[in-house]
Amino acid sequence: MRTDSLDQRRTLAVLVGAQIFSGAGLAAGVTVGALLAQDMLDTTAWAGLPSALFTIGSAAAAVAIGGISQRAGRRAGLALGYATGALGSLAVVAAAVLDNVALLFVGLFIYGAGTAANLQARYAGADLARPHRRGRAISTVLVATTVGAVAGPNLVTVMGGLATDWGIPRLAGPFILSAAAYALAAVLLWVMLRPDPLLLARALACGDASGDASGDAHSGPLEPPRSGSETVALGAAIMIVTQFVMVAIMTMTPVHMQHHGHGLGAAGVVIAVHIGAMYLPSPLTGLLVDKVGARTVGAAASLTLLAAGLTAALVPDASIVGLTVALALLGLGWNLGLISGTAIVTDATPLASRARTQGIVDLFVAVAGAVGGLSSGVIVAAAGFGFLAGAGSIAALSMFAGLLLGRKTGYPRR
Repeated sequence: MRTDSLDQRRTLAVLVGAQIFSGAGLAAGVTVGALLAQDMLDTTAWAGLPSALFTIGSAAAAVAIGGISQRAGRRAGLALGYATGALGSLAVVAAAVLDNVALLFVGLFIYGAGTAANLQARYAGADLARPHRRGRAISTVLVATTVGAVAGPNLVTVMGGLATDWGIPRLAGPFILSAAAYALAAVLLWVMLRPDPLLLARALACGDASGDASGDAHSGPLEPPRSGSETVALGAAIMIVTQFVMVAIMTMTPVHMQHHGHGLGAAGVVIAVHIGAMYLPSPLTGLLVDKVGARTVGAAASLTLLAAGLTAALVPDASIVGLTVALALLGLGWNLGLISGTAIVTDATPLASRARTQGIVDLFVAVAGAVGGLSSGVIVAAAGFGFLAGAGSIAALSMFAGLLLGRKTGYPRR
């Protein structure tokens, strides 16, 4: 068996373990972030601010993690990102205890580094993968997040009760879980992610280019011919629209449910289904990317997001089942868009600048999420949740139209 294949298996195993922890950290904070802000600010209009703040923090961290990974490898970049996310989680808990809004904002911004690391781990999974298996490698990393991501929201009530016993505000309890989960992910990556997949991929690519015998015709080179900046832009656009629609609708769903008499436990179940749909279909999505092409899967993402927005806009406000279906479709659309866009960007960037380019792409993806999160509360306060969901449908439809235009202007199928 090839040495790089063994290293790829080890890399995926370590990343899977880290993603299980980080998924819990990410999901717990997402579930109660808007509710905590609404409670501390005493207004719905700014309930989307937490999502915007940690998404802006994620944007800044994405560039930093990409730069560090470019220079020192994935191990250093990802471990630092998770450690920073743990620090931000503790700051949010302290802000709730002290009722300090300024500290809350700072903590949420820093907390975003954990989100950035969670997403950039998918790139690490693809570093040592051969081109015809990149979709499946990316999906393996993402699906591992499902375990923690589904468990996190369902631990909201437990962590809230524990926090109350400790004299901490109930809604800050899930951020205690986030701090512990992100810290464990950081330690696991720092200790176990050896050899570093990006650094090893560069060395192996040099061997492939010089005709090293470790390569073979069946597996192909690690660094295939690339299609240029237009292809990178296409992959980035798919992820940007996907993130915008998903964050905007997801952020306000717990607030919308609370306004119609549903408790925190019900909101946790809906968000758990949503996050499960974000990650659980990953193996199938990755297989589809490898078999039918990333652009086709991107088109499927836009149609799925369109259906999610229409469902959320049209179901009765009191229908938990309807909202659950809408959020499941929203998660599935995000999954299809993220994996297809990631594969396009990875294929189109050389190893020499791959991590830096991926960090910049994730910056724009995170900014799109921040805009979606920040505007969502204002839109719901002014026009209602149905209007917000309908606007998301229009954005998804625009993405589908862009992909059709790309087909006519010669973007590659992959």
